[in-house]
Amino acid sequence: MPSLTVPQTPRYVPALPTKENLQYADLAIIDLSKAATAEGRAELAVELREALATHGFCYIINHGYTQAQNERMFDIADIPMSGVPEDEKRVYTGDSKKTGIFQGYKPRQYWHIDAGVRDQLEHYACNRHVYSLMHPQALRPFLPDIDAFVRHNHHNILHKICRLMALSLELPEDTFVKLHDFDAPGVSYLRFMKYFPRSEEEEVQTKNVWMKGHTDFGSITLLWSQPVAALQIQTKEGWRWVKHIENALLMNIGDSMEFLTGGFYKGTIHRVVQPPIDQRGYTRLSMIYFSFLNDDVKLVPLMASPVLQRVGVERRCEDDVAPTMKAWRVARISAYGTSDLQKGKEPGIEEEVLNGIVVKHYN
Repeated sequence: MPSLTVPQTPRYVPALPTKENLQYADLAIIDLSKAATAEGRAELAVELREALATHGFCYIINHGYTQAQNERMFDIADIPMSGVPEDEKRVYTGDSKKTGIFQGYKPRQYWHIDAGVRDQLEHYACNRHVYSLMHPQALRPFLPDIDAFVRHNHHNILHKICRLMALSLELPEDTFVKLHDFDAPGVSYLRFMKYFPRSEEEEVQTKNVWMKGHTDFGSITLLWSQPVAALQIQTKEGWRWVKHIENALLMNIGDSMEFLTGGFYKGTIHRVVQPPIDQRGYTRLSMIYFSFLNDDVKLVPLMASPVLQRVGVERRCEDDVAPTMKAWRVARISAYGTSDLQKGKEPGIEEEVLNGIVVKHYN
C-alpha cells in the first residue's frame, strides 16, 4: 500500500518584510473568487481592464491556494538551489542560447548585466508537463506537489484571467483559453529563481540594478509574492517599488499579448534592483509561472474584438511578416543577456532588433 505521508522539506526562511519607507506603486487587487459567477466575471473584467491600462500589473488574491500550501511551495522552490550538488546541477543545465527554451538550470553569471558585471541569479525551469523530463534526485519526491501547482496556475488562475481579458475586449470568453491550451505545443513553464547578494563593487558598476528594465515576452506572467523588496515597475511618475502582500500573486502581461491586442494592453517595463538596506545580505527566492500562447499562434491583432475596432490598433510589424509565438519566443530567449545591445535614440535605452522588431532594454 503506498505511503500517505507527505515528504517533508527543509524550511526556507525569507527575510522579514522591509520597514523602509519606499515609494510603492498603487496596484489594483483582483479578487479571483468573484470569477465563479458570470456577474462576478463581468465586474472583474472592468477592474482588470483598468488595472492593465493604468499600470500593467495587478495583484491576484483568493486564487485557491492556502498560506500553508504557499509556504510549502516556497520550501520546495529552494530545493533545486540548496539541495542539489553542483556536479548534479551541471547535468541538468539547459542551453537557452541554442534551444530558445528555458528548461533545467540557468547557472549564475550566465547573463551580462552591465559594465562587465554578470548576473548573480540561479533558476530552475520546469516545463508544465512536469513528468516529461528528468529532474534532480532531491526534487523527485516533490514532483506531485510541483505538478499540482503547475496545473493550478494554468487551469485555475491563468484560464480565469484569460476569460476576464476576453470579456474586457468583448470577445467570446474562451478566446484566450483556447490560445493557452495546456496540451498544445508550447512552452508555458514554472520557474524557481534565487537571487544572491552581490559585492559592493558590482553594485556600484551596475548602479544597483540586478536585472535591466524589460518587458516579458510571453503572454501572462504569474509571480507569487515574496517579502524581499527588489521588483520595480516603470510608471508615469518614475520607478516605483512593488509591495509584498501575503499569499497574493502579481500578474502582468508580456509582448505577445500586446501583439494580440494591438497595443491596447502593453507590457509594463519592470526591473530588479538591490533590496533596501534592512534586507541586504538575504537571498531572494521567487516562484513564477510564465505562460505562452500555443506555438502556432500568429502574433497579429485580434480584430474580431469590437473594442479594438473602436479604439484602433498599433502594430509593431505588418501582419504578413508577424512572427508566431514560437518564433518570437526562440528569438527573445536565445538573445536575452547575450546579444550586443545598441544605444537607442532615447536616454538610458538600449535596443536590439529581433525578427525585424525593435526590442528595448531600459538601463
